[in-house]
Amino acid sequence: MTKTLDVITIGRSSVDLYGQQVGGRLEDMGSFAKYIGGSPTNIACGTARLGLRSAVITRVGDEHMGRFIREQLVREGVDVRGVASDPERLTALVLLGIRDEEQFPLIFYRENCADMALSEADIDEGFITEARSVVATGTHLSHPRTEAAVLKALALARKHGARTALDIDYRPNLWGLAGHGAGESRFVESAAVTAKLQSTLHLFDLIVGTEEEFHIAGGSTDTIEALRAVREVSTATLVCKRGAAGAVAFEGAIPDSLDDGETGPGFPIEVFNVLGAGDGFFSGLMKGWLDGEAWPRALEYANACGAFAVSRHGCTPAYPSLAELEFFLKRGVLRPDLRNDAELEQVHRATNRRNPGAGDWSTMRVFAFDHRAQLEEMEGYTPARGGAFKELCLQAALKVADGQSGYGILCDDRIGRRALHRASGTGLWIGRPCEWPGSRPLQLEPELGPDCGALAEWARENVVKVLCFCHPEDDTDTRAAQEATVGRLFTAARRNGLEFLLEVIPSKVGPVDDDTTATLIRQFYAIGVYPDWWKLEPMQTAAAWRNAIAAIEAHDRHTRGIVVLGLDAPEAELAASFEVAAGFDLVRGFAVGRTIFGAVARDWLKGEVSDAEAVARMADRFSRLCGIWDEARRAAAEAA
Repeated sequence: MTKTLDVITIGRSSVDLYGQQVGGRLEDMGSFAKYIGGSPTNIACGTARLGLRSAVITRVGDEHMGRFIREQLVREGVDVRGVASDPERLTALVLLGIRDEEQFPLIFYRENCADMALSEADIDEGFITEARSVVATGTHLSHPRTEAAVLKALALARKHGARTALDIDYRPNLWGLAGHGAGESRFVESAAVTAKLQSTLHLFDLIVGTEEEFHIAGGSTDTIEALRAVREVSTATLVCKRGAAGAVAFEGAIPDSLDDGETGPGFPIEVFNVLGAGDGFFSGLMKGWLDGEAWPRALEYANACGAFAVSRHGCTPAYPSLAELEFFLKRGVLRPDLRNDAELEQVHRATNRRNPGAGDWSTMRVFAFDHRAQLEEMEGYTPARGGAFKELCLQAALKVADGQSGYGILCDDRIGRRALHRASGTGLWIGRPCEWPGSRPLQLEPELGPDCGALAEWARENVVKVLCFCHPEDDTDTRAAQEATVGRLFTAARRNGLEFLLEVIPSKVGPVDDDTTATLIRQFYAIGVYPDWWKLEPMQTAAAWRNAIAAIEAHDRHTRGIVVLGLDAPEAELAASFEVAAGFDLVRGFAVGRTIFGAVARDWLKGEVSDAEAVARMADRFSRLCGIWDEARRAAAEAA
């Protein structure tokens, strides 16, 4: 049968809480970043980022953290059919820190955790049949129940022609050989662990470990002797990781020196964080192995992926996309602290973005009701009434979206807070404005703080949106002030893991031609601002759109795309602008507001229409605009 999966991993799945204060004790950490973790989970994500079709077999708790893992796996492109929800146990947690270049303290919270309840019943033969390879990790050989699950999966893999691989992944703490405070420990001698590992090593085609991990697998602290002991019970290719000395592969007899094995190019980089580096290495190795590459090439992939991991914060978030790996291998190391290589980090972030939920944002139909000043000027407005109206706007957006991807809103926090918070988790794309309405030079909402520090409080699915009234003919001081504000906000958004949308409206400042918007785009890229999204005013000529798109693609081939704004234009005028814009693939859709809600808001605030009628009217207008855009896109595709 045709294999629909390249790799299935099996074993640990946890939530990693990474201390954000680098250089301090774990005792002193004041805040933590939340990531998914556990070696098999990391490898499933790492291989998916490299273009392999991956899946993981594990258990998570039937609670918030378990749902987080499942949802994040989906965002990473990992098949979650093998992820079971355990109603009786909690998802495992790990607390981790970066003390210095050599100390990385961590605490495992795994007492009767969900993934250690994995059993033979969780292993489905049909699922295993789909895979080209199955990857096991050492921890799940430490308990009879989980060991039985792993052995069943391996037996089925071999029965159905799948390759098998082992990441020894030795954590003495997880074998009951070290105390809770010794999570960082990587080696404790144990004849019992050695015997357990050696009883399974014959089941694998590939075995990967550090020198210390081969010591436990081979029962000797002499690496050559340990490797030879493993070779006595297994014909697998053995890949031994040697830290800064690189890795070495042995397909046959073990020579007298590690240097006599097959090696791949290494990378001279600064070690920032070793946690999860082995899983990144394994992901790159699997890519090369399954693609049929020679060991030097496979090890080059592995070494590069490991280099990314040791240079960044977190485990899974540090792993590269295939585009990033190819870029890095072609360009090479420009500076050893990869996390501070601006060009590389831009490629990393842009090619590893994942949509909230399983959303597809290749088409964007956005109802923009983030307006503040326009509502405040309407008859009958009060803050409470304005907030209530924005909840009706949200109802209209959800009614039109009807659970489908490709729909979104723009909503503010000042008037629309209740609607903004209610929108979270609905599947809508959510943009949130930061500019003080109408300001020029640009000023930001005071709630953000002078350093934009309040972005740390934003929901991760919120997109930072800022509108800048600017023009290529702005005087030097105005341009410098506005660019500094946009740059400060962009930097803060990146630091907080938030996507960034930049809206520019030059027509409100001065006359425009076919190169006006393109010039502004080039100016913002020149100061290091790389928006995930652009929001541009309608341009009446195809030449203007071509120029703007060329300016974007010359600087960022991985941008999310462009949405067209409305400027309170009548529906017929918007239809005409959509007809031009829809001919360009990078224009994903529209973000329109007052055309949808303007008249309805005036009537509702004066008490002339009911809530239900207001929702119905806005939903009808939003739906019509969606239809107009979709028809314009279809017509453009047919014309092409």
